[in-house]
Amino acid sequence: MLVAGITTAAQSAEIMRCSHQLPPDNHIAKIIDQWAAEIETLSENAIDVQVNGANSLVKAPRNAAAVRAGEIECAFTMNSRWAESLPLMDVTLDPFALRNVEILKKWNGSRAAKILEQEVAETGLTNVAWLFTTWRTAITSKGRFLTKPSDFKNIRIQGLGPISNAAFEAMGATPVDMSDMAAYKALEKGELDAGLTNISAALSARYYDVQDHVTILPLFTIYYNGYVNSEWFDKLPEKSRQAIREASGKAALWAIEASEISAAAAPKLLKDEGMKVHIATEPEIEKLKAIMRPAFSRAFLAATGADGEELIDLLEDM
Repeated sequence: MLVAGITTAAQSAEIMRCSHQLPPDNHIAKIIDQWAAEIETLSENAIDVQVNGANSLVKAPRNAAAVRAGEIECAFTMNSRWAESLPLMDVTLDPFALRNVEILKKWNGSRAAKILEQEVAETGLTNVAWLFTTWRTAITSKGRFLTKPSDFKNIRIQGLGPISNAAFEAMGATPVDMSDMAAYKALEKGELDAGLTNISAALSARYYDVQDHVTILPLFTIYYNGYVNSEWFDKLPEKSRQAIREASGKAALWAIEASEISAAAAPKLLKDEGMKVHIATEPEIEKLKAIMRPAFSRAFLAATGADGEELIDLLEDM
């Protein structure tokens, strides 16, 4: 009877299949696992969250479409992957705009977040979580540091979408959009000259195996937003919906805390792996900013119009 009772409870749990692209040792992947466990706890196991990372369930470019079609219930997507369908999501890639972790702590529930959540809702998805990775960027290279605008001329660099790429194109670089996993292979084959990722991912994706220099700077902020199929979510009992909301609110803070710890440790760990590490100076940052930010703004506002301008103003107010 006990076994039968357990089996019945397991069968009655709502399955929530969730896909993401991150490798298992990435700190955000671990936060997603923690988030999943918290949902199960808060829902008293009414929801069975099945997390599938590292593109093992659905490839990253198809995550949103798969959730929208009901193939799976949930996914996490890096904001740069929304560039073509929802360009407003690129707002945190504004060069050197978000250089304070306190801003990230204010994001959840902010007017800026609600604007983006509405954008997501209009596509048939319900945004439930915002997981920021870090506001520190790693630009990896081979043989020398890339620190000034002229260093990027004729450099093939990992790209993050057309809007963000405009900032590098303004310096004469050629961005090529690809994930960290694909960039690792391209760097290894010599098809790329430089990597572009957050500092923690430079470590977890093992960029140190294929590059020997890294410049660290507060260039942009990357996040993974978690979303679910709206029709599926709306049919859940209120207790289950509240469990997802509450767990997501906690995970937003967990992600910031874990990201700060990971980012603080990464420079030394990259050195330990044999990389030469340079922390960009303020004069270097200002020279890059003078070229990159106007180029980004032109591309961002061309794609988003008045909504983009409002979003930038909201971030500055934060």
